[in-house]
Amino acid sequence: MSERRRAEIEAKRAKLAELRKARADRQREDVERRSTIPVHGSPARQNVDDLVNALVGSPSRSGRTSGDLTPSESMPGTPALSHTIQLAGPSGLSISGRASRQSDLQYDRIPSGGPTARSVSSNSATDNVMEITMTPRAYPDLVDMEQELFELPQKERVIYNKEVQTTAVDEEPSQDWEDEIRRRIMQERELADAEKAREKELEEENVKLDQEIEQEIRELTEEERASIVTAPEFLDFVEQSSKIVQRALNDNYDYIRDYTIGAESGGDDSEGKRVKKVCEFFDEQLGKNRSITDIDWSPKYPELSVASYNKNGSALNEPDGIVAVWNLHLLERPEFVFHSQSDVLTVTFSPFHSNYIFGGTYSGQILLWDTRSKHLPVLKTPLSAAGHTHPVYAMRMVGTQNAHNLITSSSDGTVCSWLVDMLAQPQETLELVHSGHNKTSEVSITTLDFPSNETTTFWVGTEEGTVYQANRYDRAGAKAGLNPHDVYKGHFGPVLGLDFHSSVGPVDFGDLFLTSSVDWTVKLWRAKGLTKPSTTLHHIPPLYSFDEADDYVFDVKWHPSHPASFGTVDGSGKFDLWNLNVDTEVPVVSTTVGTGRGLNKLQWDRKEGRRAALGGSDGHLYIYDIGDMAIPRESEWTDLQKVVAGMVGGGQANGVNGDDSKIVAGR
Repeated sequence: MSERRRAEIEAKRAKLAELRKARADRQREDVERRSTIPVHGSPARQNVDDLVNALVGSPSRSGRTSGDLTPSESMPGTPALSHTIQLAGPSGLSISGRASRQSDLQYDRIPSGGPTARSVSSNSATDNVMEITMTPRAYPDLVDMEQELFELPQKERVIYNKEVQTTAVDEEPSQDWEDEIRRRIMQERELADAEKAREKELEEENVKLDQEIEQEIRELTEEERASIVTAPEFLDFVEQSSKIVQRALNDNYDYIRDYTIGAESGGDDSEGKRVKKVCEFFDEQLGKNRSITDIDWSPKYPELSVASYNKNGSALNEPDGIVAVWNLHLLERPEFVFHSQSDVLTVTFSPFHSNYIFGGTYSGQILLWDTRSKHLPVLKTPLSAAGHTHPVYAMRMVGTQNAHNLITSSSDGTVCSWLVDMLAQPQETLELVHSGHNKTSEVSITTLDFPSNETTTFWVGTEEGTVYQANRYDRAGAKAGLNPHDVYKGHFGPVLGLDFHSSVGPVDFGDLFLTSSVDWTVKLWRAKGLTKPSTTLHHIPPLYSFDEADDYVFDVKWHPSHPASFGTVDGSGKFDLWNLNVDTEVPVVSTTVGTGRGLNKLQWDRKEGRRAALGGSDGHLYIYDIGDMAIPRESEWTDLQKVVAGMVGGGQANGVNGDDSKIVAGR
């Protein structure tokens, strides 16, 4: 059941609980209200009874009311009575119940049967006692009775509130009292009817809510479950939420660190020279039977790196090419995965568009993926003669934010320039040919790089082991295409890696570049000046050769911030870190990565150069941290100048032909 449905059920249950609570409150209020109504025997009820008796009279022992002072005329033979009525107070009360201040009170009722004598006496002392003597004419043995009537004391006016269902009592009873009682009785009946209606409505609501909850929590069928699990919204939710959880779980922060414990003193002197493994990226389903062919770091997000993979020969249903974006905070799986119909041989982030990733394939297509889209590329080049039709092993992005191009090269010697938003056809195409080749004039390009701040002239490494300089356009003293006269010859096998110096710092070393080859060596070169191109064949030897490797050296990269440092990876699984200011014979640190299987690619992070991404032939991507070795001293540039000058002067000692050494030194 989805969280939304659970929330709806909980809301309905809460509403049901509120209705039940309201019902209980109303019942409690009704009980309290009823308890405040006067009951028989209570003082309040006694006051009400007394007032009612004063209005309608109270029954006497003989069944008559106290107001009946004369015998009934309907009963013949009833003797006439002699009454002495004494009123205590300034006023008297007549037989009919009305007050009178007359001193003479006449008795007007004459029974049938004879005349009646009337006698009225008044007590002049008090003027409060009056005697009425009724003398019968024909009835013997009559008894005189005296009854004193006292004026009732003035009652206190009582005002009752709504809860006791009574109204104010006037000093003298009136007809309004009866109307008020009737009105209160009607109100009680209306309240009872309303309470019954609310009870019925509540019961109906309870039944309805119970039915809805039962409908919501019913068991789903297999078809309903399948439709929910396969819904795009559900898949997107699981994808995003699981990434967030895994990022939090992969955080390497020590939550139980005790800051009260001081740091250890007397640490190891090699603390700053240690190379530490940060993490290892691998997905069994994604990278099984695949090798990493290229690596790059995101220019905007330093925690993101991208790796390209070749084909898995044993998985026919999977895409031939894979590109995975890995996150340092998400170790178990890639952040993004992109597909290709052909092996992806090279990959790069666009430095000007943080969401764009370009890839070159074995079929010759150039693909563009967008991290905001799905797995498939959003743009791709056609397989036609206008573009590449051979494997693309190298690509570089050159230019500025407002004017930049993607430069790609294939193994048939074709170099193309593309606009990133228009891959239908290349903006320009350049064929690199060399007439001095024996079998074919094509130059099979395996790697390519531009010097810093250069967008026109570039250098390429070839399968024959030679490095050439080429131009995209005609320029002063040079034509567009390959320069066949300046030949950088020194390797005895295909050149697999080529990288120009970053030229950062007070001294410009932008003309230095490194190459690696299958001949187990890494060589340092100085690029010939562009202002004086050669007009005849001229072999340019390397400045220095590093022969420490025990296998193919698949890649080499200058450090982006340290002028004298560079790194290499080889087929034995070793990651070597060199510092020319420390030693030119052996690396300062040599680390065997993973299980010792071959490492194909190396790339430094673009921000500080502390981390190196290493791509393995087993499909694993390793991230290593070189620590303080990435931080150069102020004297590193001047020290490197001295080292390079010594290399130029000692060409023979480094295995470089003496004549070539003189040419380089005298240049």
